[in-house]
Amino acid sequence: MDEMGTVLIVDDEEAIIGTMDVNLRARGYRVEIATTGREAQALAVRHHPDAVVLDLGLPDIDGVDVIRGLRGWSTVPIIVLSARGGEAQKVIALDAGADDYVTKPFGMDELMARVRAALRHAVPADELPVIETPDFTIDLAARKATRQGHEVRFTPTEWQVVELLARNPGRLITHRHMVEEVWGLKEVKTNYVRVFMVAIRKKLEPDPAQPRYFITEPGSGIRFLPGGSGPRG
Repeated sequence: MDEMGTVLIVDDEEAIIGTMDVNLRARGYRVEIATTGREAQALAVRHHPDAVVLDLGLPDIDGVDVIRGLRGWSTVPIIVLSARGGEAQKVIALDAGADDYVTKPFGMDELMARVRAALRHAVPADELPVIETPDFTIDLAARKATRQGHEVRFTPTEWQVVELLARNPGRLITHRHMVEEVWGLKEVKTNYVRVFMVAIRKKLEPDPAQPRYFITEPGSGIRFLPGGSGPRG
């Protein structure tokens, strides 16, 4: 039963993961599980969950950094589930972009109610924008792009890059942010970005050698300009 939506659980405590997994599936939700922050970022990009239940005390990166990373490209509801009960910690998480905060130990019925409330306020996938450019169209809801009336075929990773940029038109997406969101890596690997941008430009740009839409800012990152404001060939 997937009609209730997909919930991404991000926690490194096996007992809590198991309890939430059983209860969510029993209520008709599909469940994805991440035990580290980087795994959570990668799964969120790959599966586009309808809600995220996130612990702050993760073994690799702090949960607040995961929130900030997700908010760089997604409006997915984020429910923090943490043993950090202080007011200051709650304020930090909510200011970073969390939608709700539940303190451990918690009641399962309350958590399920919070999940339902978060999903009621989520933006439906069919309300995601269709981005029109003079040369191609990106449909974020349908997860596809068309050019000259024909669908453009992307690999899963290519689409993740395109989608990350398309969700942030005009905004500079740094190499670090892209590598974290798409590949789940903390170390900046600009060669990853370079190789995939070459492939994407070949599929979408009228002249890949003189890109108008996917503009590289040397040493910084990539900016997607739907109006084609980049240099013309």
